[in-house]
Amino acid sequence: MSEFAAERPVNAVRLWSGGLATAVVAALVVLVGTLFFRGALGIPVLAPEEAGYLGDAGTVAYAFMAGVAALAATALMHLLLVAAPRARAFFVWIIGLITAIAVVTPFTQGVEGASPTATALINLVTGVAIAILVNSVARTAVVRRRRRTEEKPALRHEGILPDVGQAEFRGEPRGL
Repeated sequence: MSEFAAERPVNAVRLWSGGLATAVVAALVVLVGTLFFRGALGIPVLAPEEAGYLGDAGTVAYAFMAGVAALAATALMHLLLVAAPRARAFFVWIIGLITAIAVVTPFTQGVEGASPTATALINLVTGVAIAILVNSVARTAVVRRRRRTEEKPALRHEGILPDVGQAEFRGEPRGL
């Protein structure tokens, strides 16, 4: 364990349960995106045109891989939380760049029409969802411990607040 891990312990159950929920969301984003583009707009995305509104087994595999990507992002976040300073900032950059690759890739496949754009939009929404959800779960998974030097200071007799008696507190003058 690094010196950062000793200062910043991670609640792994909270992080990984959030990561699992993120995996479900990522898979559903792919399925909803496919249903929207194929069913509502008639764009053959992630499967041939004759595959139906939800596509074919390839669409299911794509949704499954989105879930796996969310779990990989959770593992990356866990590693960064334990070993890196400013873990969440590095995470956002890494996931942002991976999402950019996923958005650009459909345009490099030589497919014409609206299908690459639809696939790129699905990839963008999935990547943003993973980044936001895992990052917000990580914020709650870091266990903050108060150091002994950070204990709350006493408010009286240490110069922070004047020593005021009950009479002065009620607005009565002193010495009555």
